[in-house]
Amino acid sequence: MTPYHVTRDIAAAPGKVWSILTNAEKLSDGTFSIIKIDGQIAPGQSFKLWSEVDPNRSFPIKVAVFDPEKRMEWHGGMPLGLFLGNRQFILTAAGSGTRFQMQETYTGPLKGLITRFIPDLQPSYEKFADALKAAAEGTA
Repeated sequence: MTPYHVTRDIAAAPGKVWSILTNAEKLSDGTFSIIKIDGQIAPGQSFKLWSEVDPNRSFPIKVAVFDPEKRMEWHGGMPLGLFLGNRQFILTAAGSGTRFQMQETYTGPLKGLITRFIPDLQPSYEKFADALKAAAEGTA
């Protein structure tokens, strides 16, 4: 199940888009629906993220997949795999630009219970994708 998904065609090379996706300071500039990131977005690293959706709560995240200019996955959730969130960022070269896709999936035995309390994240996804497109294309 993929409850949240967004796609944008961006008129910038995958390297440019990737450099923004992995820049914690840029992602925290107020345009991406992220308030703060404490840590680095790098292979195997863990960091904390505060979102506009729930600004008083930090979400611990681990960079589980880091394939430069192609794919990144952020994993977070509860101990023992009771509830896990997996956010995927996929970049595909498309002519002289990039097709950007972001989606989130949830798994674990508590998935049914917890997902009932997760607010609609689609507006946050849209805002993130629009901000990424604007930043990469230089229109931000």
